[in-house]
Amino acid sequence: MAGIGGFGGRRLAEALGPIGAWSFALQRLPASDAGAAARAIESAGYPVAWIPESLGSKEVFSHAAILLAVTERLAITTGIANIHARDPMAMANGAKALGDAYPGRFVLGIGVSHAPSVAIRGGTYGRPIEAMRAYLDAMNRAQYAAPEPDLAVPLVLAALGPRMLELAAELADGAHPYFVPVEHTPFARKHLGPEACLAVEQTAVLTTDLAGGRRIARAFAKHYLALPNYANNLRRMGWGEADLAGEGSDRLVDAVIAIGDVDAIVARVRAHLDAGADHVCVQFRAESSAQPSLEAHRELAAAFLGLD
Repeated sequence: MAGIGGFGGRRLAEALGPIGAWSFALQRLPASDAGAAARAIESAGYPVAWIPESLGSKEVFSHAAILLAVTERLAITTGIANIHARDPMAMANGAKALGDAYPGRFVLGIGVSHAPSVAIRGGTYGRPIEAMRAYLDAMNRAQYAAPEPDLAVPLVLAALGPRMLELAAELADGAHPYFVPVEHTPFARKHLGPEACLAVEQTAVLTTDLAGGRRIARAFAKHYLALPNYANNLRRMGWGEADLAGEGSDRLVDAVIAIGDVDAIVARVRAHLDAGADHVCVQFRAESSAQPSLEAHRELAAAFLGLD
């Protein structure tokens, strides 16, 4: 029997495959529509769908259970479950319950979130590394009255900087960097080492209209550039204040968000894989955050699933 983590980074990389779908839209839609979208993602051939937990979103374990129940093979990964939204025992036991019910189909991604979000929840945002280490220790000590799942539930940490990446390699099965340019991927691999799974989020706008695509991308990027964790990570990568100001420079927006046709987006996925990523989960953005972009997923699935 096994609990949380200890699945193995190489084993997780093989299970996830080179590409997955990352979707905010699934938590914006009614349950019936989200389930239909998840089935469409599954039928397109994607092995995994990543779902967020943001302020005001669906509770991520309930949401994962709904999506798992209406699909047959699709794995669901939390990107990420907020450690300030539940205590360590609730986090561990929720993951174990899903791991027991859906063996091999649930991956737990957790993160420390951001100071403004934690403050709105009424919590205190402490030192991220110390908070995460203590939380993981408490998860490992959590009591669980039900049978443990036969397979360990894989665990990945939201990680951008060197210390969180190293903690992910030490105490989890991998890391999930979000809102990063390709140059972050070799940096992440260096600090993760060769064994941990590196699952990178890549935002994309599928379009032949560069100006229109940048407008959609910039509306998405503006929120993240205002959060210190993401802005500081980009500074670490060498981006200057002029690039980070407001909605971001064209150069920065193009580096973080793939804008273009099928070939352009496939090339960006390939660049991450060549730079050391094991898995790239692609988040398509459209005019509405409730648009699951199923046509984009279907159009790109064959090209994505041909990557090795």
